[in-house]
Amino acid sequence: MRVRVLGAVLVAAAAALIGPAAHAAEPLHYVALGDSSAAGPLIPNQIDLPCTRSDRNWPHVLAGLVGAALTDVTCSGAKTTDLGGRQFGVVPPQYDALSSDTDLVTLAIGANDIDMGTVVPSCASPLPDPGPASCAQRYTRGGEDQLAARIEATAPKIAAALDEIHRRSPDAEVLVVGYLTYWRPGGCHPVDPIPSADADYLQATFDRLMAMLAEQAAAHGARYVDIRTPSADSGLCAAPGERWVEGLVPTAPAFPYHPNARGMAGAAGIVAGEL
Repeated sequence: MRVRVLGAVLVAAAAALIGPAAHAAEPLHYVALGDSSAAGPLIPNQIDLPCTRSDRNWPHVLAGLVGAALTDVTCSGAKTTDLGGRQFGVVPPQYDALSSDTDLVTLAIGANDIDMGTVVPSCASPLPDPGPASCAQRYTRGGEDQLAARIEATAPKIAAALDEIHRRSPDAEVLVVGYLTYWRPGGCHPVDPIPSADADYLQATFDRLMAMLAEQAAAHGARYVDIRTPSADSGLCAAPGERWVEGLVPTAPAFPYHPNARGMAGAAGIVAGEL
């Protein structure tokens, strides 16, 4: 399967060099599954509601880079349960996009299973040190890290998702893609209103989630793509115009605490490099 994917990537590269004749080869059949980190809410142009999916999200950019025929079913707010169930009661299961002819699958999911969409904005504070009201303390009361426990509970769901992808698309190359960098060490309060200790705690939680995704990918016949490390200097604390991720008050079209178009292009380039 890796040879098939490599062949398609080489055909796309050849097309750029030698012209239209190279496009005669059958394109790569690519299915993108996942949540808003891949869907691109509020990045123009929005091409799907209620999933708030952008035509400049990283699956679309990746498809263009490798010359793939894309079926993008990423959806904002998606959890692992929405891969096999109807999201919002109307969005078809994402698994329905898979078939025996699928060559490449990317999966970007997990943050909503641990409720990071609610947790992150709830940590905002006008104070650089909110003391006992900090998220780091709130979610570790009683000596147990509640978010770490949620990540542990999500691991078998990721395992089951990868097994189902392989069952439906047995010849596909499957890539599990992580999340971009959000905060630099210590955060950047008040540029972004997450206090220093909470910024470190939240980034460590994302890192723990991504470590779990990498472990499950390795154990279930997939490859993990790390987009966190290459984006370390491009998080929401970077200068406007340089950041790949927006904070609570976006400086470019994007949903708060989500990638902007620059981040989507950067992520696509990293994934393309993996191929």
